[in-house]
Amino acid sequence: MTARRAFLAFAGAIGLARPLAAQAVAAQFGVAMPPAGPGMETAIFAGGCFWCMEGPFDALDGVVATTSGYTGGSRERPTYQQVSAGGSGHIESVHVLFDPARMSYGRLLEVFWRNVDPLDAGGQFCDRGDSYATAIFVAGAEQRRAAEASKMETQARLGRPLATAIRDATAFWPAEDYHQDYYLKNPIRYRVYRYNCGRDARLRAVWGAEAGGGH
Repeated sequence: MTARRAFLAFAGAIGLARPLAAQAVAAQFGVAMPPAGPGMETAIFAGGCFWCMEGPFDALDGVVATTSGYTGGSRERPTYQQVSAGGSGHIESVHVLFDPARMSYGRLLEVFWRNVDPLDAGGQFCDRGDSYATAIFVAGAEQRRAAEASKMETQARLGRPLATAIRDATAFWPAEDYHQDYYLKNPIRYRVYRYNCGRDARLRAVWGAEAGGGH
């Protein structure tokens, strides 16, 4: 069981989480993806727990919307239980809809790196396993070139090989409704989870004053 699955089980036991029946309904029907209007672009990043990756992007001017979800595997409409159990091939990810006239893809990459531990090949922070790996899912040659250049710069900055993969974007499946904007809808529970997971402490250890986090 991952640290967050254990946290959700505990929260449910003391009445802090939504009933499992409601979670199952959300998993069956999913959530609506925000439409990508004219001139908008998308980016997909995997940085461990998707609860912790929405906030850093939401805070940026030019980011229109973020959606937590799953990508990288072959299973259609995966559920949180299937992905977190392992073996689905999917990774917890965040889909970022942004306006390139106000926000560059390069800036999104900078924010991504400083909110993850790219040296960790076994997951992120307290959440272990392939479904919590870091990755950049690129849409086309331009994003791939930018991502590869950014990875090389980041590797030089940290002075060690990075575990973060750069992969072609595939189908993105929105996560259940109760996962969306979790940091806003459940701020106290979110902060307890984030602190206990050691995310901010590790980000400071890797990045020093450049570390993201706190959302």
